Amino acid sequence: MKTVKISLNSIDKVKSFVNDITKFDNDFDLVSGRYVIDAKSIMGIFSLDLSKPIDLNIHADDDAENVMKALQPYLV
Repeated sequence: MKTVKISLNSIDKVKSFVNDITKFDNDFDLVSGRYVIDAKSIMGIFSLDLSKPIDLNIHADDDAENVMKALQPYLV
């Protein structure tokens, strides 16, 4: 598992983020304080405080390089 900080500070960013990570079969969790939600859930993302960076847990060992390339626009 790898953890990175991402920023999803606009509605368009959230939409494109969900579209980008749903292309992967791996599991992704967003962690904000005590809340952990599925990063592929657009409704779950909007329940978080998006004004500050969020931790993204990536459960990808085999495809980590491609995942990191897809996440480049969101990394803090």
